[in-house]
Amino acid sequence: MYSAAPPPAGAGRELAWCGGLLFLTVAVLLLLLGQSPAWNSLVAGITINFLAIMVEALPFMLVGSLAGGLIEVFVPVAWVERVVRPRPLRAVCIAGAMGFVLPVCECAIVPVVRRLLGKGVPLAAALTFLLAGPIVNPLVAASTAIAYGYDWLAAVVRLGCGYLIAVTIGLVLGRWFNRDSALVAEWSADRSPSCGHQGCGHPGETSIGSRVRHALAHACDDFFSVGVYLVIGAFIAALVRGVVPMAVFSHLLETPWLSILIMMTMAVALNLCSEADAFIAASFRTILPGSAQMAFMVLGPMLDIKLLLMYQSIFRPRLIIALAITIPSLVLLLMLILQGFFPNILT
Repeated sequence: MYSAAPPPAGAGRELAWCGGLLFLTVAVLLLLLGQSPAWNSLVAGITINFLAIMVEALPFMLVGSLAGGLIEVFVPVAWVERVVRPRPLRAVCIAGAMGFVLPVCECAIVPVVRRLLGKGVPLAAALTFLLAGPIVNPLVAASTAIAYGYDWLAAVVRLGCGYLIAVTIGLVLGRWFNRDSALVAEWSADRSPSCGHQGCGHPGETSIGSRVRHALAHACDDFFSVGVYLVIGAFIAALVRGVVPMAVFSHLLETPWLSILIMMTMAVALNLCSEADAFIAASFRTILPGSAQMAFMVLGPMLDIKLLLMYQSIFRPRLIIALAITIPSLVLLLMLILQGFFPNILT
């Protein structure tokens, strides 16, 4: 069985606690301010925006968690190895679209990639799937289209950008690194990580009912561990829309490159799930360029704070640094091209 995502250790755990306490403090403060007539309209606007985002996004997070749990328990990996190992170039191209078969969000992708590497999948293909899987999959396509008012062009552009960037980075870094220089010394291909649920993957646990229970347990773990990021992200988006004057966003419309950089920074900091982040991006639809919204949706599932922490369980620092440089650089370049040729996309 695939392993469950390891909890962040040390500084990562402390950062998560600080973020949660800060969110709780601000939320309580707004609740108290809402009792005052002078603040009532502002707090009401923030509340409405927050609930609207949550109501739209939660069903997709639930579906994504259930899909991840079923994949964790029922989908074998041996057939993937047979498909992608013979030809490296074909393997990378196939890996970029493998999310349509294994639709997992970025919160569950790292354990899956670890298992694939253990089965002998080439590093370039594993990197490509790591970056493309959370974007190029049907759940993300559906959530993106619905977030933008059933505009399937938004979904096509997002999936296309994700595929192009993932394949490019997979091919480039696959040539710069090999398994010895990329993978941590403590990790070996013949070590199969366990999922951490009692009885999961044991030979005696072969009944359908038992496997379904384990799949639901994995889904619950994913849903509640990732849900906190969605809540905080939705709250920040609602807070920004309610507090920041619209004139600021009008200025950003006149400087698309700055709005792209700001949304990229938000994507890294907010740690959102790829099945829900489109609803956050769509909340800025009328006040930010489409290229900035797209940058938020493409970069976040490839590189954010929680992923940087999780990458340390597989990769050496040199590869993580390479990913941290190449991913934002390619996203920025592609979004500037998108802004230059299609300035009105998503608006």
